Amino acid sequence: MGEWVGETVGPDVWETCRELIPVGSVFAFLAEDRGALFPAEMFADMYPSGNGRPSMPPQILASAVTLQALHGLSDFETVQELRCDLRWKAACGLGLHDMAFDPSLLAYFRRRLSRSARPNRVFEAVREVVKATGVLKGKHRRALDSTVLDDAVATQDTVTQIIAAIRAVIREVPGADQIAAVQCTAHDYTDPGKPRIAWNDEQARADLVDSLVGDALRLLGHLPDQQLGEKAANAVGLLALVAGQDVEPAEDSDGRDGRWRITRGTAYDRLVSTVDGEARHIHKTRTHQQDGYKAHLAIEPETALYTAVTLTPGVGPEHHEAT
Repeated sequence: MGEWVGETVGPDVWETCRELIPVGSVFAFLAEDRGALFPAEMFADMYPSGNGRPSMPPQILASAVTLQALHGLSDFETVQELRCDLRWKAACGLGLHDMAFDPSLLAYFRRRLSRSARPNRVFEAVREVVKATGVLKGKHRRALDSTVLDDAVATQDTVTQIIAAIRAVIREVPGADQIAAVQCTAHDYTDPGKPRIAWNDEQARADLVDSLVGDALRLLGHLPDQQLGEKAANAVGLLALVAGQDVEPAEDSDGRDGRWRITRGTAYDRLVSTVDGEARHIHKTRTHQQDGYKAHLAIEPETALYTAVTLTPGVGPEHHEAT
């Protein structure tokens, strides 16, 4: 983690151009209180290694992403403001001649945040300032809204999901590889590619799905009783889920003879990808479907301050706007 040593590239903008920064603005506030709002120790857990070259101090990056969110800018636009706008330089503690950093550093910083134990720490710090300054005192109105955020992974079909889930069980569960070698015959699960069938042949696709589901159920049924770690238990649960969500007994089957077909229709709360187990199909309208999440926002309309945010799966009454 980079440390602030008090040196700037060129004259300190806040010290030399203070009268140009609007009094009471968020720029002036960050210039004065950035150190207290975002102290270095607040981000220490995000940089566990002491090796490598010094990075950009996280206080600067936290101030930058706060202003970025406030103004709705892209990473490239944010860096341009840091290079050219005196208000941004003062708010983030940059010198007059500072060229800031590459835009990709903002993406790395957000990734560190999202993978940390406290991914909302910047929002929480700003919220504490809002509470301490009383800017929302007496303002009881809130505007509520939600929007769909697309997931970053490709939606997987039934075949891809079952194969990926079987591979995960083979990889994570002790002894599963030996069981799979005997019980799983529909596909070579060491082959990274898709099964070699005539994909334009409807009957061939149906036979493949039937065989893959059979492999999944036999693998699950022959796993020994044992205490599983978190990864192994999750792999077993995922296989059980994907093996059942898209299939139903064959047309002339009583459900006990091990013959399956693709379900006519889409299962409620269907898992769309084994890579991201929380993304879901979301219908904004009857004709428009997206795969991802719902972002819910609460905003104080007069000041336009966000007072609450949350991200939820896109289906289910528990994730509805009213709730």
